[in-house]
Amino acid sequence: MSDMSDFELPTQEVTERETDKKCPNCGATITYNPASGMMHCDYCGYERELPKADTENQVCELDFEAAVNTESCEWGAEKKSVECKNCGAVSIYDALETAAVCPFCGSTQVMPAATNKTIAPGGVCPFEVTKKQAGASFTKWLKRKWFTPKKAKQSANPEAFKGVYLPYWTFDAQTTNNYTARAGYDRKVRKKDGSYETQTTWRYVSGIYQEFFDDETVMASKRQEDSGVQECEPFKLNKVVPYDPKYLAGFVAERYSIGLKDGWEIAQTSIHQKLRSSVDTYIKSEWRCDRTSSVNFSTIYSNITYKYLLVPAWISSFKYKDKTYQFAVNGQTGKVGGKAPVSALRVIIGILIGIGIIAGICLLAG
Repeated sequence: MSDMSDFELPTQEVTERETDKKCPNCGATITYNPASGMMHCDYCGYERELPKADTENQVCELDFEAAVNTESCEWGAEKKSVECKNCGAVSIYDALETAAVCPFCGSTQVMPAATNKTIAPGGVCPFEVTKKQAGASFTKWLKRKWFTPKKAKQSANPEAFKGVYLPYWTFDAQTTNNYTARAGYDRKVRKKDGSYETQTTWRYVSGIYQEFFDDETVMASKRQEDSGVQECEPFKLNKVVPYDPKYLAGFVAERYSIGLKDGWEIAQTSIHQKLRSSVDTYIKSEWRCDRTSSVNFSTIYSNITYKYLLVPAWISSFKYKDKTYQFAVNGQTGKVGGKAPVSALRVIIGILIGIGIIAGICLLAG
């Protein structure tokens, strides 16, 4: 593990002044408490409310076309970046926090990250689920994994969860779609034997279909593909508030590894899949046909805006037979995602029991 003293850290006085995290009663560091939604001191119990978002301080939609090299890179407080040499994740901490273990894979191979500037978040969805609640949800979820070996369940420690803010892009866009298709009109035709068959008359159609997409969401991390984060979606984006470094007090924020333009490419792929269904439905309604065929369309995007948000998740991992298993708990809803180890012997036993039950039912029915 690299010597963390290599960081050039500001004095404690400067950091506390910039983040306003010093308890006025006892001088200890105060952190964000998901249970109360306030800043909290663990030593003397002092609490302070965070300012509420008002109509003049909402999370702004930013113009995508004007995004290149114009975004703010200032996170609002002294921060440091730490890179895991095992999984590659880059985490962002308060400057005075220590980072001895990667919150994503549990590795101790962490060291200072390169000082590449990144866009600062515009909004944050604060934690609502506490670490204790996340651990309870995880334990309940793991108990339902019948094919997971007992030793693996014992290896999973619900107390090992780390609160992490994960990076997400959201995109808004107006789409104008020029389509061509074949519209089919069904009719019942009576056959000579008195039965009926369906015959379809086809005609070529074309037109324009428009649809606005609001908050098309893209996870901006390449490191979370197997962590279970996507399985514990969705996050409640209607709870987003303007970014304030106080919400990150006591938590880690992952730096995005999927940039804005790559994120927009991913969003377009998702939008195109949704449009394929929407265009088909629209053609049936517009042309009053029974079915469609050979549907093709091209899309023009306009009024593209984006937001860079941080969403809350409790992340944990454990090793079983030299393999690392990652888990995530939605920090707003408590929903759990991840893949638990599977015992081949338990699967075989389960199949045999199933076969036995089916055989017994067949005997009774016979």
